Amino acid sequence: MIPPGAVSPDIDIAALEEDLRATVRGEVRFDSGSRALYAADASNYRQVPIGVVLPRSVDDVVAAVAACRKHGAPVLSRGGGTSLCGQTCNVAIVLDFSRHMDQVLEIDPQRRIARVQPGLVLDRLREAAGAHGLTFAPDPATHTHNTLGGMIGNNSCGPHSVMGGETVHNVIELEVLTYDGLRLRVGRTDDEAFEALRQAGDRRAEIALRLKTLAERHAEAIRARYPPIPRRVSGYNLPALLPENGFDLARALVGSEGTCVVVLEATLRLLPDPKARSLLVLGYPTVYDAGDHVPEVMASGPIALEGMDDRLVSDITRSHIHPEDVKMLPQGGGWLLVEFGGDDQQEADARAHRLMDRLRHARNAPTMKLLDGPRQEACIWKVRESGLGATAHVPDQPITWEGWEDSSVPPERLGEYLRKLRALFDRYGYGCDLYGHFGQGCVHTRIDFDLETADGIAKFRRFLHDAAQLAVSLGGSISGEHGDGQSKAELLPLMFGEDLCGAFEEFKAIWDPEGRMNPGKIVHAYRPDENLRLGTGYRPQPVEAVLHFTADRGDFARSVLRCVGVGECRKKDGTMCPSYKATGEEMHSTRGRAHLLFEMLNGEREGGVLKGGWKEPAVKEALDLCLSCKGCKKECPVKVDMAAYKAEFLWHWYREHRRPLGAYAFGFVDRWARWAEHAPGVVRHASRSPLLAALAKRALGIAPGRRLPLVAERSFLRAFRADGASGRREVLLWPDTFNNHFHPGTAHAAAEVLRHAGFGVRVPAAPVCCGRPLYEFGFLDAARDYLRHVLRVLDEDLRRGTPIVVLEPACLSVFREELPLMLPRDEQAKRLQAQAVLLPDFLQDQAAGAAFAALTEHALVHGHCHHKTVLGFTAEEKLLRDRLHLDVDLPDTGCCGMAGSFGFEAAKYAVAQACGERVLLPAVRRTAPGTLIVADGFSCREQIAQSTGRQALHVAEVLARAIPR
Repeated sequence: MIPPGAVSPDIDIAALEEDLRATVRGEVRFDSGSRALYAADASNYRQVPIGVVLPRSVDDVVAAVAACRKHGAPVLSRGGGTSLCGQTCNVAIVLDFSRHMDQVLEIDPQRRIARVQPGLVLDRLREAAGAHGLTFAPDPATHTHNTLGGMIGNNSCGPHSVMGGETVHNVIELEVLTYDGLRLRVGRTDDEAFEALRQAGDRRAEIALRLKTLAERHAEAIRARYPPIPRRVSGYNLPALLPENGFDLARALVGSEGTCVVVLEATLRLLPDPKARSLLVLGYPTVYDAGDHVPEVMASGPIALEGMDDRLVSDITRSHIHPEDVKMLPQGGGWLLVEFGGDDQQEADARAHRLMDRLRHARNAPTMKLLDGPRQEACIWKVRESGLGATAHVPDQPITWEGWEDSSVPPERLGEYLRKLRALFDRYGYGCDLYGHFGQGCVHTRIDFDLETADGIAKFRRFLHDAAQLAVSLGGSISGEHGDGQSKAELLPLMFGEDLCGAFEEFKAIWDPEGRMNPGKIVHAYRPDENLRLGTGYRPQPVEAVLHFTADRGDFARSVLRCVGVGECRKKDGTMCPSYKATGEEMHSTRGRAHLLFEMLNGEREGGVLKGGWKEPAVKEALDLCLSCKGCKKECPVKVDMAAYKAEFLWHWYREHRRPLGAYAFGFVDRWARWAEHAPGVVRHASRSPLLAALAKRALGIAPGRRLPLVAERSFLRAFRADGASGRREVLLWPDTFNNHFHPGTAHAAAEVLRHAGFGVRVPAAPVCCGRPLYEFGFLDAARDYLRHVLRVLDEDLRRGTPIVVLEPACLSVFREELPLMLPRDEQAKRLQAQAVLLPDFLQDQAAGAAFAALTEHALVHGHCHHKTVLGFTAEEKLLRDRLHLDVDLPDTGCCGMAGSFGFEAAKYAVAQACGERVLLPAVRRTAPGTLIVADGFSCREQIAQSTGRQALHVAEVLARAIPR
């Protein structure tokens, strides 16, 4: 047998690729960029695959496995790639099911079952089932983007496994494919079905007979060594083979992490979804006290019971993640979040009140808070779900890692375990937070392991063994949710003994005699200190970065490590990663781009795959479709800043490559617009001339279907007249390039609104531009010059504290986001960052008494990406709803797709339109003709106008309409 995870020297990689391309309709990728993308998951581990296949059908999967079998290549099934123990990276052919095999095949509400493909995202199933009042109970934190195939592979759980059990309890039947080409359906096997199998005398019969013999031989050990606790995910599910459990081959395969078979289809159990929910938060002096009271709380029948400690809450606050939500917690140093379900709100609330009444009369009663409605409940759930983001990269603290992040014990011993676990952390000098699914005794944490030095790695391995001994001594499980993979496989003998571990090896061999299915995981496994993504070989290429990544000590390589691989960027809602939403390609997700940057910086290490450094084309290709939406700065749990990474990369890239002409046209649009101001009629005529416009588009790489924006006949600054001395407080209105030269009416409307609100309005004494377009082409030296010029022009106003009112969200985001990266130690830059504000925020904060007429119209409102993410949209929403009394429709439109020059470029036009057509553009087309369309971003308004023919208004223009006349 070939050693686990090794590629046999007999494998002809070129011939394997050729056979795959000849027989698979889906994509087959052996390029270095694709292999780099799939080299890591959400774990501490890294293994570069042989190649990647994105199958379109079951026939593709069968053909791919047949080609691998022909050449002796290992196979790895992969869904969302969110696994934490290394089970979704391997030196193998990766079958990524998430791209195409992602459908709900059937929902049967009468039988309460669903048939699904393995690449289906959990939330898509829950949406389909929800239409019938049903749900799939297990719901890991990655429910927006993890796949059912991955959940089956890992035996996933989540908060609501309290209600419906682990994934294994919700699997009815699987259609699977073995490495030797057998395709079969498996599930509960009664005596009659088993006898039919035995009589067949084929490979299926052999598997069934050998599994039956295995179960009979080890039955006593299985019953004795598998702990009877709510959360036990370690090891193979051999109890499913026992007669009292129906000799269920499907459930036996759940949690096998792709080491035995490829899952082709699953039939799943659905449960009634509670029609109403109530969330009760209990505060205890410490998390240990909270753990002690779990059995008492569980007796009240909640559908979820989560816990967290004061360290997590402190780190959430320090990391500025949902700081307002934390304030809603009742007093305490440890908390339990208790959710009840009911057929209506009254029933759910009554269950919560019964528990509260009982706890009030108990000794050491906790503080209590019953949340008032879904909005407050969502805020508290955000606090709990912030665990990974709040603990992975805490400011001024070491980076934390998984490794002992999902152990579980009997719930009645949870308090004892938490105390002893903290003592073990203290003995090793490790710091971490404690939180998790306390109702089922499962504890989550991330630990500040040193995974770069030999001593640190040896200490890490010793700790894992001591921690495993502790959990097992209390009747617990090494894994209560995330599985074994590589990180915990070495520990399995401590929990199950050598005899059962031998049974695990036999179980795998029955299904996979050649050992080619995800080798090196669970059995015959790598040690937890092998294949580390960091390790002693970690030595990223030194980077003299232009941007100062302050939050990461100015270290670009450390900043890239922010991505921990959980894949939140692959979700379908929100703003983050519009190009991933449009393409479904891993390389266009924040995670994919971060992984490529990591591989680029580490290309010279042993096993490095991207050797091009800052000239690496795979990185350039991935970053080209980044729209710099900054969604990752808000929605990524660890606040990856891909827009900044892109700008930094492009600065280095263009030191070795010639920029296209369009980069100068778009990057320095402020200069061209000022020059056009001297002859606007000529420029407008040229823009409208089909021949001249076509020539300009071809020269600049603009999509033929785009219209060139028309410069105004008279710019805002040419027409503006400053207010005379009036004794009123002055504000400086920022004349951004687009509202100055293209949409001057917006700026005039803003000036009118500010005067109505009682302010004197001035503009800067000299032409200024924030330089936003420069970042998209890596013009960082010019961008810094622009900012220094701005500080010089605004010098006196900055020292006087003059408010600077900005109309274009993309401009303000430069002052809030890029300015600290470009001029981190400049005090004037800090003043500009603090004094610049969007018009709605300024009016809400400084002009609450300004009267506006009620418009009482319907308004479809689209927020600019930067406005919704790094700036915050609350003030504008309140202004429109509460002060203008508009009937506001604020759909989850994500990114419009235009994003400055992005949507104009011919090479990106299709993706830009796909972004807009996802939600925004259809929503605009559905609105009645008289509906107000509100969009503050110039790019957003341009996309709406060019794609729908509708004219959107800036909020300043809407406010101007509401000034009493």
